[in-house]
Amino acid sequence: MKHLLSTLLLFTTLTTFAQTDQKLTAQLKAATKNFNGDVGIYVHNLKTGKTAEINADTLFPTASMIKVSILSGLMDKIEKGEMQYNQKLVYRDSLLYPGVDILGSFKDKDTIQVSKVALLMITMSDNTASTWLQKLVGGDYINNWLDQNGFKVMRVNSRIPARQAIWQVYGWGVTTPREMCRLFTMIHDGKAISPAASERMSRMLNRIFWDDGALSQIPPYVQTLSKQGAVDASKSETVLVNAPHGNYVFSIITKNNKDQRWVPDNEADLLIKKVSALLWHYFEPGNKWHPAAGIEKYMLNE
Repeated sequence: MKHLLSTLLLFTTLTTFAQTDQKLTAQLKAATKNFNGDVGIYVHNLKTGKTAEINADTLFPTASMIKVSILSGLMDKIEKGEMQYNQKLVYRDSLLYPGVDILGSFKDKDTIQVSKVALLMITMSDNTASTWLQKLVGGDYINNWLDQNGFKVMRVNSRIPARQAIWQVYGWGVTTPREMCRLFTMIHDGKAISPAASERMSRMLNRIFWDDGALSQIPPYVQTLSKQGAVDASKSETVLVNAPHGNYVFSIITKNNKDQRWVPDNEADLLIKKVSALLWHYFEPGNKWHPAAGIEKYMLNE
């Protein structure tokens, strides 16, 4: 029995080592070595099964990436017939989330369909749309869906009294790079809620307006599913790339950032682009595409 346990332990260790892309891991560590803050990265080559990770199970703020969880809860309610994808909602001024959101420019009592509110939440990362949908679906409902689907730590914190303490530390939501990639992979594989719901979610996630980060380092003719998050001390992005030689998914999240400027050369934003470019050329070494000269003036998304 003792010999059998030792053999199983050795097999598990060797399997884990075999699944880890040591070369890519080394390159990611070199790329993040001098970053002034904390970094978490998880990369999964969906074709080969190999992974690379740095602090992949460390807790990080989601910022706006939590909106993919809100979308999951919404689609679950639609699947169960508790809401309708095309049902009309009545906007009220009390729903306004201070900022520059599109939905926030609506007039009191204007109507809009759930589908368009969801699209604004994901594509534009509209905060007013997001908090409205979270209220309609229910924060506890969203967290229960996450729990039932095997997510150990990814949760909505904001507007949930029982999570007040963790909200003070992580803000709107909390996750790990590994769990963000798992959610995206479920959606891509048709395993989030249902194949039909996953397909609808995928179409939303490949229409992102905020393409000046990781997406700017991937050719525009390559389909991607993505969501970004940003607050002063944390920047993040999760992307699933339908690459020619095999799909891959990655999540990079930072926290405790020293550079908290909201400018194009913010250290965390540059790191996200650097990692995205590294991964694209690592998985597609024969591809000669690079961002076009002068593209910067067309990437000033605000």
